[in-house]
Amino acid sequence: MSDVKADLNRIVAVYLKIRDKKAQLTNELNAKLAELDTKLKVVNDALLAHCKENNVESVRTEHGTFYRSTKTKYWTGDWEAMGKFIIEHDAVDLMEKRIHQGNMRLFLEENPDLLPPGLNVDSEYTVTVRRKK
Repeated sequence: MSDVKADLNRIVAVYLKIRDKKAQLTNELNAKLAELDTKLKVVNDALLAHCKENNVESVRTEHGTFYRSTKTKYWTGDWEAMGKFIIEHDAVDLMEKRIHQGNMRLFLEENPDLLPPGLNVDSEYTVTVRRKK
């Protein structure tokens, strides 16, 4: 085996070892975070219950102040109807400003002579390592 091949074998082995360790640590950390999130939810629910039961919006304690607020989220289960609504009411500001990566790549592949104004592109090489089966 050539020295280059031996070096590449060693580098791939090290890569896989690091990736496995990273995955292990991520799993351990995610488990600990989930446990803390569960405990935090119990405390959060107790604070919200206190606000509701006492009809207050905030409470000052010696360790800090807590307050409740309303967080509202919006979503749709019917994108086609939502799209028609947005167009009909000229309400494009209801959408977020981002480009669908896969659709833009496909558009540019199918229309190589069309380049949307203001489009920025950043490409970089990446390496993918697969474990030997």
